[in-house]
Amino acid sequence: MSTNAVRNDSTASPGGNRWLILVAGVLVQLAIGAVYAWSVFAKAMQSPDAFGWSKAQAAVPFEVAIGMIFVGSYIGGRIQDRRGPKVVALTGGIVYSIGVMLASFADKDRFWVLLLGYGVLGGFGLGMAYIVPIAMLQKWFPDKPGLITGIAVAGFGFGAVITAPLGQRLIAGDPSMPTKAFLPLGIGYLVAVVIGASLFRNPPEGYRPPGMTADVAGHGVQAHTKDPVPEADFTADEALRTPQWYLLTAILTLSVTAGISLISVAAGSASDVAGYSAAAAASLVGVLGLFNGGGRILWGWLSDRIGKMPAFMGILGIQGVCLLLIPHVASPILFAVLAALVYTCYGGAFGTMPSTAGRFFGVRNAGAIYGLMLIGWSIGGIVGPLLISSLIGEQKAYTLGFTVVGIIALVGMALPMLTKKPAPRTANPAASGSTTTPAARR
Repeated sequence: MSTNAVRNDSTASPGGNRWLILVAGVLVQLAIGAVYAWSVFAKAMQSPDAFGWSKAQAAVPFEVAIGMIFVGSYIGGRIQDRRGPKVVALTGGIVYSIGVMLASFADKDRFWVLLLGYGVLGGFGLGMAYIVPIAMLQKWFPDKPGLITGIAVAGFGFGAVITAPLGQRLIAGDPSMPTKAFLPLGIGYLVAVVIGASLFRNPPEGYRPPGMTADVAGHGVQAHTKDPVPEADFTADEALRTPQWYLLTAILTLSVTAGISLISVAAGSASDVAGYSAAAAASLVGVLGLFNGGGRILWGWLSDRIGKMPAFMGILGIQGVCLLLIPHVASPILFAVLAALVYTCYGGAFGTMPSTAGRFFGVRNAGAIYGLMLIGWSIGGIVGPLLISSLIGEQKAYTLGFTVVGIIALVGMALPMLTKKPAPRTANPAASGSTTTPAARR
């Protein structure tokens, strides 16, 4: 085995069972996806019998965690492309788990411990671990990148579905100190990420599964795939010099902004708009999490068949129409259907964008390239909730809030229409050593 193969955590043989590695990736995503269960803990912390924090204060640790995701994914993506997936996933998962466990020592007078543990360390480790299976699995499954990365990130979406009821049960054991629940949860996350990440590895260079045809550059592409991989892989710096990278990041940002706007006020909207009781609204939010996860698989699979840009037009368009309709719906059933569609499309953007980046720029440096794109997640994750809450306000102006965000999503449909794949990067640079700079394909 070559030194390079060892350094990159690959194997000289076919490298193991790629389906087992997929399961390992989903396990890691389930653990770190628990971050979406934050509302369970925030609600408990606002109780007068616990910390009595305001809604705004209880939201800060989650906002910090979302903001730190980009930092972790940026650093983790670059290290992964050089050192392989195992070491990055283990490091990120351990940092994330330690951060969650540290948060268990926070109390009413030690808010900073929660910020440091759950927010800074948890968010950084989450971002570092999140990017790994996404980049790695595209290399193992070049025949179905959208579907497989959709399955992987669906684990992230389903993480909260598991953690929310478990966290509620743990909090019930000592309602006055809801942060104590983070200790057993953090230990569980640590076990899951260590088991899952220990199986991570890259496939051998040029790996193609049976049944794929090779193009002239040695990449695999199935006949049904609408967006074949480029002839040569872009580096992160080369990708950043193309307008396509910024267009894709803007598409992700707008989709996150639209979807998370509803997610951040889902329970209140269900009660105020469609007449749900508080308990029924909470149950609905839990069920909607399933659509967040399922949408990542559905749109990831669909994007392989219809093409990446048509998929994003559908994701933004459906969200926009549903958001415009939601404040005018009195029927609880219709409200649930529209909300489920928004959740499905919100998750769908995360299931589709990794393979889109791979089709545009290649998969060799997918960790760094897509890791940088996740700044759109951090921006949208902060802007969306702030925008919708300020528009709705104390007057409960849901029509104004959802109409503005819905129009933003519909206008955003123009971006996929304008986004074309970069011109092929030259696989063999000229004798001078220069490399053709990617430009937009006419």
